[in-house]
Amino acid sequence: MRTGIGVMAFGFVVVKFSLFVKQLSLLLNKQYVIQEKGYSPAIRIVLVGVGAVTALLAYLRYKKSEKQIENDTYQNSSLLITLLTCLIILASIFLIAYLIQSI
Repeated sequence: MRTGIGVMAFGFVVVKFSLFVKQLSLLLNKQYVIQEKGYSPAIRIVLVGVGAVTALLAYLRYKKSEKQIENDTYQNSSLLITLLTCLIILASIFLIAYLIQSI
């Protein structure tokens, strides 16, 4: 659940970061470098969506683990953690590429 909330919060940070860059460029009397019609809207929507799906999957995994513990048949599964790690690394690579492109 914490990971899902963290990923959703990261989506909102993307929004605030673009606003911060815009305000900073206005403060320095320079032209706004990052365009409004960039990848930022898509990235934040995807991050919030991934966060919501993560929270749902975490809840489902919790219920499954709870049932397995009650039946004394608990089996560890690392598939969800592996998928989340891959998605977060992929999102990080896209964000780094976006930031490098906007310099």
